[in-house]
Formats: sequence, C-alpha cells, structure tokens
Amino acid sequence: MTSRARIAAVRGTLCLAVGLTLAVAGCRDAGTDRTQWAAPSAYSFPSGWPYPADARATEARHGMVASSDSLASAAGVEILRAGGNAMDAAIAVQFALEVVHPFAGNIGGGGFAVVRTADGQNGALDFREKAPLAATHDMYVDSSGHVTRQSWTGPLAAGVPGSVAGMQALHERYGSLPWARLLEPAIRMARDGIVVRQHFHDAIARSRDRLQVFAPSAAIYLPGGAPPEVGSTFEQPDLARTLRAIADQGASAFYHGWIADSLVAEQKRDGGIITQADLDQYKAVWRDPIVAHYRGRTIISMPPPSSGGVTLAEMLNLLGGFDLAKMGWHSPDAIHVMVESMRRAYGDRNYYLGDPDVVKMPIAELLSEQHADSLRSSIDMQHASPSSQFNKVPVESTETTHYSVVDSAGDAVSITTTLNGGFGSAVTVRGAGFLLNNEMDDFAAQPGTPNAYGLVQGEANAIAPGKRMLSSMTPTLLLDEGGRLELVTGSPGGSTIITSVLQVITDQIDFGLPPQAAVNAPRFHHQNLPNEIFYERGGLDSAVIAALESRGHELRERDGTWGDVESIFVGADGTLYGASDPRGGGKPIGY
Repeated sequence: MTSRARIAAVRGTLCLAVGLTLAVAGCRDAGTDRTQWAAPSAYSFPSGWPYPADARATEARHGMVASSDSLASAAGVEILRAGGNAMDAAIAVQFALEVVHPFAGNIGGGGFAVVRTADGQNGALDFREKAPLAATHDMYVDSSGHVTRQSWTGPLAAGVPGSVAGMQALHERYGSLPWARLLEPAIRMARDGIVVRQHFHDAIARSRDRLQVFAPSAAIYLPGGAPPEVGSTFEQPDLARTLRAIADQGASAFYHGWIADSLVAEQKRDGGIITQADLDQYKAVWRDPIVAHYRGRTIISMPPPSSGGVTLAEMLNLLGGFDLAKMGWHSPDAIHVMVESMRRAYGDRNYYLGDPDVVKMPIAELLSEQHADSLRSSIDMQHASPSSQFNKVPVESTETTHYSVVDSAGDAVSITTTLNGGFGSAVTVRGAGFLLNNEMDDFAAQPGTPNAYGLVQGEANAIAPGKRMLSSMTPTLLLDEGGRLELVTGSPGGSTIITSVLQVITDQIDFGLPPQAAVNAPRFHHQNLPNEIFYERGGLDSAVIAALESRGHELRERDGTWGDVESIFVGADGTLYGASDPRGGGKPIGY
C-alpha cells in the first residue's frame, strides 16, 4: 500500500484524531466561528471602487478549486469528483491552463507549489526554470553597457522549462489517480476547442505586436492576422498532440523525443541557447517551506528561489508588533506601517535572495525576532523612511497565474505558475503548440538596474549557467491557532505578488474582511525602489492620500489594477469558501 493509499484509508477516522491539523468537510471545530466576519461598514471601500465590499464567496462542502479560468477550475473539480485528491486536481488545472489561459498558463514555463496533506505533511515544490548552460553574466548587456530587450522577447529570453517535471514530481509523491487521467480535460479542450471569451480575445490583442513577429505564434493566436473572434471555437491540434504524448509517456516525452527535438530546433532557428543537455539536466526540487507565525496563525510559504515566503514572513514579523486592527482598515497609520514594513523587507529581498543551490543566504537571520525588532524600531510613525536607508544594492542610472485547491479530506495545494510576461517570450515551439517563457528577465541582467517590474536587484540574482532566477511568486497556506487549514491563497502580479498576498492575510486576520471582500479590496504596494507607494486607480480616498503625503510618502496611482488572487477559506465547520479575483477572468468551482 502506497503512502497516499494509507492516508486515504484513515481519512474516515480523522474527525476523531486528537491531533487534527486540517479542516475536514463534515468535521466541526469547537473553537471560534470564523464565518462571523466584519460588516462592510467596518472596511468601507472608496466611493466608485468597482468591486463590491459585500460580494459573497462561492461555498461548497466537499472540494473547491479557485483558478484564473472557469474551464480550468472545472477541470480540477472533474478530477475531484472522479475520486482524485487535491494534488491530482492541481495537476489537471495546470495542464488545463496551458489550453485556456495561454498568456500565463504553461508547460513552457515553471512555478512553485506549496502542499499540505490531511495528516499534516508540508511540502514546497520548486519547478522554477533554470538558465541555460550557455548563459553568461552579461548576456543581455550591449557594447555600450545598456540592457537589451532580448531578455523579454525572442528565443534568448527563455529559461529551461520546469512545469512538466514539476507536475510529475507532484504526482509521484502525492498522486492517487493515474497520470494520464489527469491530462484528459486539457487534451479534450485542446482537441475539440474552446469557445473564445472576451478576456481571451483581449489578452491576445494586447500582445499582438509581439506575437506576430514569430510565425508559429501568429499562426495560432492571430489566424488571418487578428485575434480569434469572441464566440468562435479555438482549436489547438498541435498542443493536443503534445499533451497526448505527455499523458502517455510522462515528463520524459517533454524532455526527450520529438517534443524536445522541436524545442531545441526552435531555439537554434532564431538564436536561442537551450540545448538537449539543458533538458537532460533539468529536475524539479522538493524544498523545506518557509514557516512563520502571525497573530497565533502559522504561515506556510515558498522558500528561495522564490522570494515570496521570506519577504512575506519578514513583513508579517514586523507587523506583528503593531495593532493594525486598532488603527483601522486602510487608515493612514495602518498603511504607513505596512508600507514601511514592505520597504524594509524588499530591501533585504533585493540584496540577499537568489538560487539556494548557488547563493548562501542569511534566511534565519532575516526571519529572526532580533531582525524584526531592529527594523521595527526604525519606523517613525510621523515620517516616511528614505528607501536609500534600506537599499543595499548599488543603483545605476506580468504574466503569471495562481490556483488553489482543497479536497474533502483536507489536502491543500497552492500553486503559482508563470511564463513571466504575457505570452512569455512570444515564441511558440512549432509543431508542438506551446509558448516558451521569458523568465530570463527575472535575473538581474545588470545588477543595480531595474528589470521589467522595476525591481533593482544585486549579484545574488545575477545570471549564471544552470541557475534558477529569483521569483516573487508566493503560493501560501495559513493554519489557524489549532493547526487547522484556514486559507489557501496566492496571486500573479510580478513584484506586487508578495504585497497582494500580505494584504489578503491582514485583511482577513486583522480587519475581519470576509474572503471575497479581502480579494476585492483595493491594494497598495511598495518595493523599496522606486521610492513610491503605488495604489490601484480609485483605491485610496483623497484624505488618506493627503495624510500619507504629509508624512513624506510619494504616491502614484496606477492605471488599471494588478493581481488575480485565487483564495479558498476553510470555515470552522469545514465549509469551503472560494474567492476568485474580479480583476481577472477566474471563477471558483466547488461541489
């Protein structure tokens, strides 16, 4: 009997277990009823904010999938209904996103997964891309010393993909249904086609200029020279063939054989440097998750090469010394201390963090009480701190997706996966039907120079052969005071990912916002450099802006919104509350 089978055999008796650590549908918790959330008047959104404060989450009893696309969520629920666990469903969602969400969902990219099982096991799976073996420190710096755009568009922008290896590693450790069964929804949608919806059409239209440069991409996404029409059927026969091969042969079909040959040929054709040797050496890695504590809860998140877990934990450590609830939701005091915590944590992130297989990092020190106390003591409640005080990097003159899954037994998975920019490098592997990432831009192409997200990073994240690039992805689980699963969350958004996850957590724990309101709420962001508070258009009242400016903060209103949070909250009685972000096109589905 496998370890997964042994776990399944005892699920029926979990409600009697003294050490129950996860919410199980049908079990009742004698503790606080966490479905009694604050009334909307306690967290009044600014006038004109487009997303309602009183929106309700989707409720279910047996299982829930929250993803950036309703078809992908449905694929995960199909697997749950077929007897699969949360990990099986997550694999199905990953491959479905490749079909229905090609601007971010991927098999040509990578990501991270944070897992917790019904018996209390935690895991962090790193399937982040790696730099090709032929990569060099200054490969994107031209003869005049300027960083080129080759790290963003074209074959040279791609890192070695990790998604397929990552999904197989997840299945080998935790899967219960046969591997091929998990790819069936994705294969069916690629072969038979999906109905084009507005957000799908619009995403292609926004990237039209980049996609039309590469013939295989233009042939798929710009048939007749334009994005497919809303309401039309979008079929992907090449991708269906690729997915069928992976279903039949596992990850080896992607890293060897005709798919690998096609990928390498595509790279050679236009000056890329990924070779068969790169594909041969790629492996997904299980790592120890970052574990932190906040207001009696336990936070479980991703370690480096994701910067998400460390930076999130450092911010929460700092905020633990302030009474945010007393300050009030989105009050000048609350925003001030949150921004000052962001400023300090991002200063550390940008200097210290990188690939743990290459870079030594003082993580224990960064997450220590002493470090938090020291940074907290430097916060002046009446004045903004200069970012230069916390920047250790010498300075010279977003497209990701997240999904969360919980099953009836209490297994939970939080996965953030990406191609980096929308449609990645814009290069499609001809004959195989999938896009390659542009993750090489996540390296510090020239340490001290901002990347596409404005992050100024140091040598710890410089390019090196075979190295994994630093990420902001922050797939996160939260356990309540009794060790029960309370929240599964994460978001896309480049450098804003970590602060988006932070605000979902503080909105629920400190301010009592219900799950959907915590996702709908306006967001703000600070990443140390540039020295500005970014906030969503219409997201802050004029009086709050004036109060923050009086303390010396610089604020910039960003057009549009950012992030696409996909959360599942587990109620005290085991009820699952799915909350998808109205900023995206997703939908939670449960049963």
